[in-house]
Amino acid sequence: MVKRLLKQVVGIDVAQKELVVSLGKMDEDALSLIYAFKTFSNNQKGFTALVQWVAKQTVEAFPLRYVMEATGVYHESLAYFLVAKAYRVSIVMPNKITNFFKTLETKTITDKSMAEAIALFGLEKKLDDWVQPKKVFRNLRQLTRERDQLTVERTMLKNQLHAEQTEADPSETAIERMKFRTKVINTQLKEIMAETKAIIDDDVEIKRTVELITSIPGIGPLTAAVVIAETNGFELISSKKQLTSYAGLDVKEKESGTSVKGKSKISKRGNRYLRKAMYMPAMAAIRHSERYKAVFVRIVSRNGIKMKACVAVQRKLLEMAYTIYKTKTPYQADYLQIRTTE
Repeated sequence: MVKRLLKQVVGIDVAQKELVVSLGKMDEDALSLIYAFKTFSNNQKGFTALVQWVAKQTVEAFPLRYVMEATGVYHESLAYFLVAKAYRVSIVMPNKITNFFKTLETKTITDKSMAEAIALFGLEKKLDDWVQPKKVFRNLRQLTRERDQLTVERTMLKNQLHAEQTEADPSETAIERMKFRTKVINTQLKEIMAETKAIIDDDVEIKRTVELITSIPGIGPLTAAVVIAETNGFELISSKKQLTSYAGLDVKEKESGTSVKGKSKISKRGNRYLRKAMYMPAMAAIRHSERYKAVFVRIVSRNGIKMKACVAVQRKLLEMAYTIYKTKTPYQADYLQIRTTE
């Protein structure tokens, strides 16, 4: 007699170019089993092949759920594809998967072992269905990411222009083209900022959130817009710890069994846009805020690594943004002495 299945889970470890997939199931005796594994391309063709393979490997009559981490941006296209086809999807914060992985007997982290861990996590936990972000957040995210890309292009152009101008025999036509392209990018950046401001001003709730977050030293409207866009207005977030993990600003230690080997470092296993957006605000806060300057000096004096201290300030600024959002209270210099709840 075939046992009834309580759950069927597709655990997906998402990378830029591929999807590493493990299938798991739980029967009526609550026994979990990982029973299939395959890799697919992270594109539309791969998505189609994935769902076809899953259909052949699973039983249609029983519940099926796709589970993946919210790491960076590479999971998004797959999530939209699956939801459009009415599949149940759950997107889990990286720190939850990492903590769950530590409870398993497998200690070697590979793409396959991570996909298996995600599948097991989906089998053992009660997960909510992922809901597509509101259009306003998607629009903000598209604009802020486009701005980031254009800024990178402009920096490259400036470097190329400087190199050409310092040549012994510079090409005047090449210089003019680079200046023209830079001018075009500057115009596009102004357009994007105007569109971003219009979106914020047209939404009362978002405008109020931006006003609250920009009360923090070092954080301006653009950074606030990135934070709101990349977290769907903090809808993805339930704690400060979860937020820093989502941004990839959480500390990761190199472990082997019960011992720790090597220096700790930030995981960078998260949303790079959110992480990048906090860099300049941290530098500004270190220069102009006594509170964050003290944090920076204390960490540098302890280990001598300025970048580590800067990352700590980035993390604290991001956590403060979340706290201020939750309490609806603007930043105050003596915030350390004020009791707040997450």
